[in-house]
Amino acid sequence: MKHMIRHALSVSIAALLLATGSAHAVDTAASAIPVSAPAKAGCANGQVRLDTNFPTGAAARCETPGKHELAVTLAPEDAPPINCSAWYAFRLTPQPGVKRGQRVTITLNYTACGHRYWPKVSEDGVRWTRLPAKDVTLFENNGIKQAQLRIQMGAGPLFVAGQEIIAPSTNDHWLAEKARHPDARRTILGRSAEGRSIEQLTITSAPTPPRELVVLVGRQHPPEITGAQAMLAFVDTILSDEPIATAYRARFSTIVVPMLNPDGVARGHWRHAIGGLDLNRDWGPFTQPETRLMQGLLKDIADDPARTLRLFLDFHSTRKDVFYTLPDATITDPPRFAADWLARYQDRMPGYHVARDSSHNPGLPTAKSWVYETYGVPTATFEIGDDTDRALIARIGRESALAMMETMLATPAP
Repeated sequence: MKHMIRHALSVSIAALLLATGSAHAVDTAASAIPVSAPAKAGCANGQVRLDTNFPTGAAARCETPGKHELAVTLAPEDAPPINCSAWYAFRLTPQPGVKRGQRVTITLNYTACGHRYWPKVSEDGVRWTRLPAKDVTLFENNGIKQAQLRIQMGAGPLFVAGQEIIAPSTNDHWLAEKARHPDARRTILGRSAEGRSIEQLTITSAPTPPRELVVLVGRQHPPEITGAQAMLAFVDTILSDEPIATAYRARFSTIVVPMLNPDGVARGHWRHAIGGLDLNRDWGPFTQPETRLMQGLLKDIADDPARTLRLFLDFHSTRKDVFYTLPDATITDPPRFAADWLARYQDRMPGYHVARDSSHNPGLPTAKSWVYETYGVPTATFEIGDDTDRALIARIGRESALAMMETMLATPAP
């Protein structure tokens, strides 16, 4: 409970930063060098003003077809083909003199892919609620699913987004809170293409650096919030006072890179960093500065005779909860990790089906495939559904982390 309260406090601080309205100020808060401010769209009618002038804010265009209506055009950062994670985030502010309770209709018009994320609203950027079904109408236009939202305004600004907002500033404050733990150390792995900090958290209680390492990475794809939520709970559990966690930290070092694509997150991208590429299709080519940082991190581990990579997990979101793992017949060191881990995890989740999809595509430039082919360790893509209940996500993060640590502790040392 204490760690949940601390996490809520840190997110509250991030929400205050979101409310400043200056994306540039927020994004440079933890950076020693300037970064670019994303291009932002906005408009106003007689009732409300709409803006996207905050990190993660996204709209290609905003128009005012009527006194109580707004039309928002949403487009991917780059021309298709692109994964259809059609993100949106904007803020509504009542115009002076408008009474509380005024309703506004907002039509979301997508240039590609169509509507995916059920709209959520928040007055403070911390507490989010799903817009009721009666206030959302889905329809098709030229074969593309669009959405119309009916929103009741309060006395102050209201955030509207496809998922809860976890901005770079939120990540920064979460890392600061975790780094207060005596077994955690926060460092800068490097810089993104726009100069934002890409940070890592190293977790261990061993007096000297342990030989065995586990690496976790997240937010390669900006809108994949549920995967990020699971990763936060996963890391919180590794840092907990559970006996399993205490024993695990004494034997293993865990390196966490929670936000590999801060530029895409800040700009409200659907998929890419600013280089026009999907970072999770750049493992092997390593054309982007963000993926080159991970290549360097893993190479440094491999080149050090005193260190051995034992496990690599990549956190994402999709339309359902599923683990993409290597087949059990795949030769890894340690062997059969996924089967043992997920069996323990299923035992911890009565009444919940742990879904697994096992495959390996040699040469595919994803983190899962490249890390396995290069280092021979177990790898998995940890996917959480877009609409998975948020309390269940916290449970998934906790129980899967405990099962992971049990499995690693049962593995003979190299």
